[in-house]
Amino acid sequence: RDEMEKLASAWPEGRGPPGALLPQPPTITKQSVKDYIVDPRDNIFIECEAKGNPVPTFSWTRNGKFFNVAKDPKVSMRRRSGTLVIDFHSGGRPEDYEGEYQCFARNDYGTALSSKIHLQVSKSPLWPKEKVDVIEVDEGAPLSLQCNPPPGLPSPVIFWMSSSMEPIHQDKRVSQGQNGDLYFSNVMLQDAQTDYSCNARFHFTHTIQQKNPYTLKVKTKKPHNETSLRNHTDMYSARGVTETTPSFMYPYGTSSSQMVLRGVDLLLECIASGVPAPDIMWYKKGGELPAGKTKLENFNKALRISNVSEEDSGEYFCLASNKMGSIRHTISVRVKAAPYWLDEPQNLILAPGEDGRLVCRANGNPKPAIQWLVNGEPIEASPPNPSREVAGDTIVFRDTQIGSSAVYQCNASNEHGYLLANAFVSVLDVPPRILAPRNQLIKVIQYNRTRLDCPFFGSPIPTLRWFKNGQGNTLDGGNYKAHENGSLEMNMARKEDQGIYTCVATNILGKAEAQVRLEVKDPTRIVRGPEDQVVKRGSMPRLHCRVKHDPTLKLTVTWLKDDAPLYIGNRMKKEDDGLTIYGVAEKDQGDYTCVASTELDKDSAKAYLTVLARCCACPRPDRPRDLELTDLAERSVRLTWIPGDDNNSPITDYIVQFEEDRFQPGTWHNHSRYPGSVNSAVLSLSPYVNYQFRVIAVNDVGSSLPSVPSERYQTNGARPEINPTGVQGAGTQKNNMEITWTPLNATQAYGPNLRYIVRWRRRDPRGSWYNETVKTPRHVVWNTPIYVPYEIKVQAENDFGRAPEPDTVIGYSGEDYPKAAPTDVRIRVLNSTAIALTWTRVHLDTIQGQLKEYRAYFWRDSSLLKNLWVSKKRQYVSFPGDRNRGIVSRLFPYSNYKLEMVVTNGRGDGPRSEVKEFPTPEGVPSSPRYLRIRQPNLESINLEWDHPEHPNGVLTGYNLRYQAFNGSKTGRTLVENFSPNQTRFTLQRTDPISRYRFFLRARTQVGDGETIVEESPALLNEGMCRAPAADTNGSSIWDIRALANSNWANITWSHNYSAGTDFVVKYITSNKTEKSIPVKAQTPSSVQLANLTPGMVYKLWVFPIWSSPSEHSYITFTTSSAYTKNHVDIATQGWFIGLMCAIALLVLILLIVCFIKRSRGGKYPVRDNKDEHLNPEDKNVEDGSFDYSDEDNKPLPNSQTSLDGTIKQQESDDSLVDYGEGGEGQFNEDGSFIGQYTVKKDKEETEGNESSEATSPVNAIYSLA
Repeated sequence: RDEMEKLASAWPEGRGPPGALLPQPPTITKQSVKDYIVDPRDNIFIECEAKGNPVPTFSWTRNGKFFNVAKDPKVSMRRRSGTLVIDFHSGGRPEDYEGEYQCFARNDYGTALSSKIHLQVSKSPLWPKEKVDVIEVDEGAPLSLQCNPPPGLPSPVIFWMSSSMEPIHQDKRVSQGQNGDLYFSNVMLQDAQTDYSCNARFHFTHTIQQKNPYTLKVKTKKPHNETSLRNHTDMYSARGVTETTPSFMYPYGTSSSQMVLRGVDLLLECIASGVPAPDIMWYKKGGELPAGKTKLENFNKALRISNVSEEDSGEYFCLASNKMGSIRHTISVRVKAAPYWLDEPQNLILAPGEDGRLVCRANGNPKPAIQWLVNGEPIEASPPNPSREVAGDTIVFRDTQIGSSAVYQCNASNEHGYLLANAFVSVLDVPPRILAPRNQLIKVIQYNRTRLDCPFFGSPIPTLRWFKNGQGNTLDGGNYKAHENGSLEMNMARKEDQGIYTCVATNILGKAEAQVRLEVKDPTRIVRGPEDQVVKRGSMPRLHCRVKHDPTLKLTVTWLKDDAPLYIGNRMKKEDDGLTIYGVAEKDQGDYTCVASTELDKDSAKAYLTVLARCCACPRPDRPRDLELTDLAERSVRLTWIPGDDNNSPITDYIVQFEEDRFQPGTWHNHSRYPGSVNSAVLSLSPYVNYQFRVIAVNDVGSSLPSVPSERYQTNGARPEINPTGVQGAGTQKNNMEITWTPLNATQAYGPNLRYIVRWRRRDPRGSWYNETVKTPRHVVWNTPIYVPYEIKVQAENDFGRAPEPDTVIGYSGEDYPKAAPTDVRIRVLNSTAIALTWTRVHLDTIQGQLKEYRAYFWRDSSLLKNLWVSKKRQYVSFPGDRNRGIVSRLFPYSNYKLEMVVTNGRGDGPRSEVKEFPTPEGVPSSPRYLRIRQPNLESINLEWDHPEHPNGVLTGYNLRYQAFNGSKTGRTLVENFSPNQTRFTLQRTDPISRYRFFLRARTQVGDGETIVEESPALLNEGMCRAPAADTNGSSIWDIRALANSNWANITWSHNYSAGTDFVVKYITSNKTEKSIPVKAQTPSSVQLANLTPGMVYKLWVFPIWSSPSEHSYITFTTSSAYTKNHVDIATQGWFIGLMCAIALLVLILLIVCFIKRSRGGKYPVRDNKDEHLNPEDKNVEDGSFDYSDEDNKPLPNSQTSLDGTIKQQESDDSLVDYGEGGEGQFNEDGSFIGQYTVKKDKEETEGNESSEATSPVNAIYSLA
């Protein structure tokens, strides 16, 4: 009956097998938890789902009264579900809907009830305002700081921090209790160095509220003296603190009691004061602490017992002790229990006239009371049912009839909670049904246990019998065992058990049957597995794995190395019956496991491979000699040789090679390989080949030199036996088709004058064949239509005849460019770097070839940032196949893009679509181009950075986070924010020893960009040396090269390590900043170093990831200078300052001399005054020129005053006026003075007028210069 009920309840919505529709009372399938706390910011969902047939209808009560969902516009019920949805998008208070809810699911056969759901809205009240005074406490005294958090729902998580958000360090002296208070077993002077703030974190709102901080003032008998503390063996006596015996801060007194409910965690706590801080230990009176359930927490101050049961009740005590004494506190634990099920009532399906019972047994402490309900009403108030009898926790049904279906509820309750279970009683009259799929196939490995399933249903309960091949007696007993649920179990499946099995279910209303076919398969076995081997490095070991399995099952063979999947690289070859390792190395040593598996079973075999170091002193074997050909036949010959000396390393193999003189004369090919124990072999030969043979001996050291070749042996010709392979036809132009194939080699030609008969026709059975005979492996057919299929045959022929009829291959003539472009191209921006494309596909007739892909060409037309140059290089994204949508990604944010689409075939692109333009929204910036760190002294660190290479939007600033670190210790993280134009920052160090780690990123309105991380240079005494690791397998790295720019460098190198080897590139700047970059295995081996410092010298190492760099195996390179840096400031050099002082002193002396001479009547005229007084409106007044002397010191009327104050001869050949080439003489000195200083005279007028030239101070300076 239980099986029938489970099968019936498994049918969705009361449905049975195909063609059946069974009535079923409601069953609650999903409901919210009893104590349901919701987030006030979200809509409320109270879940209630049920199944049944007919589909149930739902109603609700709230606080015991009918809840009219239709009257409240905020409340709705999901379709085909009872789940309530309370929507607050249009406003409303969630608190108005708090209460106790219960769901009712009804159909024609009964009513099912949910549990009572207590709905509460989460609360996170504010901390009450209070003034916290400074707490004064004696050093060594105990102290508790009370938290008293506001009562949230659910209760908040409590933690203590300082007002600067640093966590309070906790240990056995200072710790937080379960009530949230902070306890000090004894107060020390250093406790006053910070303040203490209680923080409450509320679950639903994810908010943290902080209480006003406590400030401690510790009164001490002695001032704080670190030296005295270090030199004293007892910290407390050094501080003058009296040592005290422990006393309990929580709980108070010597005993207490605690009640806990069964199934929850019990937490016992003891916090003690004392000097020094006491240690806490836990015991249980009369026995041990519960094994496997206890856990000590909070520095042993708390004992947690998980999943408490009645056996955990009793007396527990904690012992607090220090060197001054001990104290004990006893906690009496009482375990109560909310109701829990012993026998939960189960759904009951009965046939008319049958008897049954519902049992509801529960336990608890106190003992729960049992109440029965039917369809949601107390059973006492329900209509009388003569076939039903209630006897405490059991309802007995006798002689049930159609129409007695109902849903019964059992409520078990005590003062700690309640249980509610629904169980329906369904009276059905149903003929047998087989629920399993028809004609099942069961496969089983021979001699294994198996089970044939035949789930069934019916009311009354059918009887089930099994038959084999439709005849014989019922199968039960011996190798067979029939189960009540309809399964037939076989203890050991044999080959003779194969066949068709029939299960027949029968009751008074009829019968049903189903068939199951059983196939018994052979087991999978490894008949020859790998064996333990000891091989030398560089050899070629083979690990066998020959498998026998059932041919009807698919076999999979995998290899493991050291119980992990083996990577089959290019040095290993996996074959059907084994694994070969070429050039074995030390890293190949280990356990090798062969796993052979099918869908039904698997087998495995393991062996250990030991690799020895290669013997460098052992020579290779001598070459074989005296080759002889005997037993000459049409297609074979026997080759015999005499082995050479093995040189103390046994010969493992012989390799026979051959050479022919027609197709590839002088080229030797491997013919066959033979064990080292033989010296004669029969060789298979091909017709029409002039053979010559040689032999090579192989041992663990290596291969010998080839032997002297044998005499030649010519075989007779024959017609070819095979045709060329790799036949294909494809167009190279739009009007042709090129037919190509792989030609036959020397051992396949079989005769002279090898040629190929090429035949083709359009793919039409009515078409005629064309043919051509050629000798080269290529033929071109011209004047073909565009992209049509052809049937192609290529047959080999020589002078002895033709090869067998070849297979037909389909080829295609040439393609032409597509004729149409995609239309209706639409763009939808997904984010700052991606767009979604849709388009209308072109008609297939316009492609003129095989459609390869749709292609979107796009280019960045401009940036939305002003004056930012962008590359307009065209890029494209391919969308293979015949599709009409795709995504273009990796775009630059905040840019204008243009896009056009084409369709592509094997010939190329078709015409382009209309150009579409679109902008991309703003994104986050890339990392700044560089972050340079300089330490001019021990007190400060200078940072300098450049703007991001890709701003991706309007920069709003920079964010700099930094922290000091010294070894594994790190300090607090500090944050600085800068404007978008600031690119420099100076950090004043508080600690000259620690290094600093900087994290810099730019930001836009969208958010923060990528971070660049740098560290300040290490001090010289922090350098570390690593001893180089010897590479024992002889592999090495060479030809390391660096191609450097100002801030990046391309690094390349060569190596002979095995494929798949990962490397590390390590580089150090001249200021000792070290970085390492892992490089994945790739070809060629290279990496680009970015964010380098211009003008910096770098040391660089390259080494395998498992190794260490050699101290002297580095190269150096220098980045180019982006600008002049670290130049010597000449103004600060001593010699320059001395020179300037000497020149200044000399000028001062000359000025004094000039002043003395002028005081004697000298004059510094700027123009020829011609005995005239200075006119205030003279042009030269504006120019700032004037006379320094009186009337008596004017120059002669016909003399000309020079600029430097000397009187020049009028006929001087060096007249500046003469250089002026006519007009007024002009003098321009650095653009600072252009003025008229003379009037040009005719030369005839000035001849003969001579005057002596006075020495001017300016000339004196020039003469000195």
